[in-house]
Amino acid sequence: MDMLLIGGLWLDGSAWDKVVPALEELGHHPVPLTLPGQGDGAASATLDDQVAAVLAAVDAAPGKPVVVGHSAASTLAWLAADARPERVARVVLVGGFPSADGKPYADFFEIAGGVMPFPGWGPFEGPDSADLDEAARRAIASAAIPVPEGVARGVVRFADERRFDVPVTVVCPEFTPADAREWIDGGQVPELAKSRHVDLVDIGSGHWPMFTRPADLARLLAVVASEA
Repeated sequence: MDMLLIGGLWLDGSAWDKVVPALEELGHHPVPLTLPGQGDGAASATLDDQVAAVLAAVDAAPGKPVVVGHSAASTLAWLAADARPERVARVVLVGGFPSADGKPYADFFEIAGGVMPFPGWGPFEGPDSADLDEAARRAIASAAIPVPEGVARGVVRFADERRFDVPVTVVCPEFTPADAREWIDGGQVPELAKSRHVDLVDIGSGHWPMFTRPADLARLLAVVASEA
């Protein structure tokens, strides 16, 4: 099955380099995406540009792909389900949740010179980064691509309630499935509160399992794809 892999903020398609061969060995066709403004040098890219790139990949898939969004890109994966509910087999959210309609995509950190640079590891101390050694931290930070302001501050808009029929799997890395269920039931994740098919699975890692537990993440995604 085709799997579209969308990295979170500051990541390009190479973030999935250790996951891709493991998925291929399990019989799947992973397609890591490098989004406009996050790997192609287009600092003027907008959220609409990134959504268009994801939708182009969905449309190019020979069947109904599984769309995997990591961290902030969980919103991009869900926007794909909104725009193509009949074409997306399942959405997988790794360590993230969709933003609510009308909210900024990822206006989390300071904008400087029209981009949102990687803020360093300070904001991610604790469970997010506990499984990253110093070499991994240096590698991720040095490869981090500043996010264009037009992406980070782009406003999320949903239009088709058929998205709530697209099955969703939330992969829980630095938080537990019980945490995720509490947040969804408590109204903190309004999009998933309305979703009719939400599964929660644990991977027991930090926020970046594609770097720290790629084989485990690949096996988990393969199981999810088989269910799709």
